[in-house]
Amino acid sequence: MDSSGKPCVYHTATLHPELQALLEHEFNMVHEKDAEALREKITAIFCFVNVPITKDLLERFPNLKVVGNCAVGYNHVDLKACAARDIRVGYTPNVLNAATADMAWALLLAAARRVVEGDKIAKSPNTSKFDTNWYGYQVSSTTLGIIGMGRIGMEIAKRAGGFGMRILYYNRHKKSKEEEDQVGATYVPSLKDLLSQSDHVVLCAPASKDTQHMMAAEQFGAMKRTAIFVNVSRGTLVDQDALADALTSGTIAAAGLDVTDPEPLPRDHPLLSCPNATITPHSGTSTLQTQREMVKVTIRNIWAGIKGEQMESEVNLPSLDH
Repeated sequence: MDSSGKPCVYHTATLHPELQALLEHEFNMVHEKDAEALREKITAIFCFVNVPITKDLLERFPNLKVVGNCAVGYNHVDLKACAARDIRVGYTPNVLNAATADMAWALLLAAARRVVEGDKIAKSPNTSKFDTNWYGYQVSSTTLGIIGMGRIGMEIAKRAGGFGMRILYYNRHKKSKEEEDQVGATYVPSLKDLLSQSDHVVLCAPASKDTQHMMAAEQFGAMKRTAIFVNVSRGTLVDQDALADALTSGTIAAAGLDVTDPEPLPRDHPLLSCPNATITPHSGTSTLQTQREMVKVTIRNIWAGIKGEQMESEVNLPSLDH
């Protein structure tokens, strides 16, 4: 702790003033310029997914007890390095489900109805009349395929009911009949079958070694040529070059991406030149209401980690025996 009695917490994030105030009320938030001088007093790290929490970073702070990860994904945190030093890791599931599902739907509708392209046409100084043969793709009363039926997938499915959609899902485990009935979803045990049957596909599976590039050329080739592909998971689940090829060749109709790999993409990446790709800057949870709740959960997790108490939501660290 510092002279004020507040724990010292390292962070590199630029936050909304309201969120910064929430953190500063609880902790002495230490920026990079002061980190070396306070390295022995720093007991926690606050982070978002855009900052890799590496072994080298962890080793800078000898008395570190906890990483407060203000996100649901934690593949940017070196969990083995944390486990080696008994550094606990908190994260923020549940509170961001609705906001992420909303973003999935925003991207699906924007890509299907060509909202970004239409906006440019409507605003262009060269537009003198509107083309009556300029079409998008139907969303209502079509089939939606969801890859990854966790909390976010369930929220996406709930919204699909309002559009009168048939809902299919592919998941590591089949949901209970009660859960399926709750959102009107049908389990498809084969990813290829889900892709071939779906008019639109939303990817919201967790990032892992098993899911890396689970959407590549073969998978895009299994989709309908009129299909929209949406990713609100992590960019590592998608072969970005294969997706760019699928979009430019007409293998699929369009894509909506809130995540890429890396973030941001290199400025010369072919995806950035695809008019049928709508890309947002990993902003699925970026509403002040959602971020406020995420920060509050992270604050509670950091305090629990410092005090050695049970966390509200804690990542299970890998065993060092393997």
